Amino acid sequence: MTRRLMSTGSPFETAFGYSRAVIDGDLVFVSGTTGYDYVTMTLPEDAAAQARNIFRTIEAVLEEAGTSLAGVVRAQYFVTDRTYCEPVLAVCGEVFREVRPAAGIYVVAGLLKPEMKVEIEVTARLARP
Repeated sequence: MTRRLMSTGSPFETAFGYSRAVIDGDLVFVSGTTGYDYVTMTLPEDAAAQARNIFRTIEAVLEEAGTSLAGVVRAQYFVTDRTYCEPVLAVCGEVFREVRPAAGIYVVAGLLKPEMKVEIEVTARLARP
């Protein structure tokens, strides 16, 4: 299988030189994704709402790639404050309750923009024929 780049049309992708996801072999590597609604370019204030937006973006990319959230084997969660851990992890629990990928959550000093509270990246396996 050839390497394939995927885009959600975010202006950040071309401006900063990255792809929303890269398919390589039978794996899909989804870049760190923040909570923007990429249609309206708005970002909710609440960390849990940002996480929900992130999973909507990731789900759409994975479906376009030929897999789903059920194919996720690795997830990394980054939050900018310890108080965001529980609300974000509650959303992760809703999304991945049955999937249970290998995962880690990290409290970081900050993300690209101060209003970004959460960033999530995942690796998924393509559906096998």
